[in-house]
Amino acid sequence: MKISELIYDWNRIYPQSLRPTGPVRLTDETLRDGLQSPSVRDPSIDEKIEILHLMESLGINSLDLGLPGAGPRAVEHVTALAREIVAHKMKIQPYCAARTHENDIRPIVEITQKTGLAIEVAAFLGSSPIRRYTEGWSIDFLLETTEKAVRYAVSHGLEVMYVTEDTTRCDPETVKLLNATAIGCGAKAIVLCDTAGHATPMGAVALVKFVIEEVIKPSGEAIRLDWHGHCDRGLATANAMAALVAGANCVHATALGLGERVGNTQMDQMLVNLKLMGVAPWDAQDLRNLKRYCDAVSKATGVPIPANYPVVGHDAFRTATGVHAAAVIKAYKKKNVELANTVYSGVPSHAFGLEQIIDVGPMSGKSNVLFWLERHGVAATEEVVDRIFARAKASDHTLSEAEILACVGSGVG
Repeated sequence: MKISELIYDWNRIYPQSLRPTGPVRLTDETLRDGLQSPSVRDPSIDEKIEILHLMESLGINSLDLGLPGAGPRAVEHVTALAREIVAHKMKIQPYCAARTHENDIRPIVEITQKTGLAIEVAAFLGSSPIRRYTEGWSIDFLLETTEKAVRYAVSHGLEVMYVTEDTTRCDPETVKLLNATAIGCGAKAIVLCDTAGHATPMGAVALVKFVIEEVIKPSGEAIRLDWHGHCDRGLATANAMAALVAGANCVHATALGLGERVGNTQMDQMLVNLKLMGVAPWDAQDLRNLKRYCDAVSKATGVPIPANYPVVGHDAFRTATGVHAAAVIKAYKKKNVELANTVYSGVPSHAFGLEQIIDVGPMSGKSNVLFWLERHGVAATEEVVDRIFARAKASDHTLSEAEILACVGSGVG
């Protein structure tokens, strides 16, 4: 019997129109926006190159190489990554962040000329009334700045994605005016930003639909629409999915949701959910390198992965609870790995190169002990089982391998 026949999927009750139509693009901001977190270490060039190759292996469409306008170190790192893409003929498409100013765009032009790699310019500018009031900016100033920056980049043969910061708190008139101006000056993509993590899924839908109807369609141009979200309200992945449903073409995200304050949309969670939802092209994408990607970013930035983090956290596919473990064990005894990986998990671990783990702790049953011993090639005598079980029930934590093996070898509880 197919596992899908054993699960009634309420997620598929609503019509296809309430799912991303696809194909969906994903762009990785880990090596730029992700590094704006005050808790991270800026990885070395070698570490960034390793992460770049893992992005490529996961089929991620594009990445932000960095902000070369920030100084010599940024230029060095961006140039090295660009050369790596050229040397290995990678499919992943690069872009660089830049303020809407010639001084930030010029280094991107120079790196493009130096490496022979076409690099898109992500030119960003604050847009919301609260930001305009704080900075003392007029609408005329924003329009003039937009026009100069976009025309400058285009004049040097670079494609431009125009990024309005804090779009989710910006008035409709300004959203329309700024983006229409950027498109009129040659921008081929526009990015809607939830810079302060203000949006809800319905807010994301409203904004995306507004921009499609009031900006993109009237332009008559083939404009890519991107969503860039933050997670201040814990809604980043939900907002990104809502934006895709509303018609956005691409989502920006970072590994583990790294980024300023509480971070960005989680790239790993986007990959997992798009695959499980059957959204092209991720429905057929091999994501067994997902944990390697997250582990590499964690190590390079010095940011630990929480034990309970979805899919790649230490406890994601681990249980020591007797009832749960018993069901998983029964599934294994049916010689059905897919069943074992699904009976107590909404994410099939094998799809991501991982597996279910049965541990022994104070909430375990004897079946946990028997299974653990079998998996570790230890003879499960009644005396050994009873000894481990007694130790687990007297403990205030899940037993480590060393603690279990001590019970096996010592003959004492």
